[in-house]
Amino acid sequence: MSNIISKVAKGVKGGLKGAIDGSADLGSSVVGSVKNLVVNTAKGAGELVVKGIQVPASIVQGAFESLGEIGSSSIKLVKGIIDGAVQGAMETGVSQEDAVKGTVSQAVHSAKEMGGDIAAIAVEAVKGSISAVKQVGGDTVDATKISVIAALEAAESIGGETADTVKKAVSQGVEGAKGVLDEIKK
Repeated sequence: MSNIISKVAKGVKGGLKGAIDGSADLGSSVVGSVKNLVVNTAKGAGELVVKGIQVPASIVQGAFESLGEIGSSSIKLVKGIIDGAVQGAMETGVSQEDAVKGTVSQAVHSAKEMGGDIAAIAVEAVKGSISAVKQVGGDTVDATKISVIAALEAAESIGGETADTVKKAVSQGVEGAKGVLDEIKK
């Protein structure tokens, strides 16, 4: 399974780099490119790809690595990466929960690895997952809850003040997040 996951990440990394390298309108290119890469990579990898959060996470990891190689600002493109990854994952049979949780969590971890603004990336990742679920006709209220919790859990695993910073940023930057956070406190 890890070999398949590695192939997915590498396929997305190379494919996304090729798709957006030199593109004038990166924002609109990213969603469609990531979605198409996910669908095509999943079809090539077979049935094992549609289970669990590892594949959506590897998609995001590959996309972030490609951004690092072309020198693009990850914050500007995170929403599109997550949107495309969630849509593509769900289209290939990954459950909404796994697609949202895997992509948002990996975005937060990738932000740390790349030295990015973790809180800002968490906000954009949550927004991207909600946008994707809305596009595919899923439950956006549930997606909001899953993505906020995934961002917080990933931030907590990083340690330090990261969880508090992410919690504050998500609460202020994502519609409906404050209600989720209030619910978690109870």
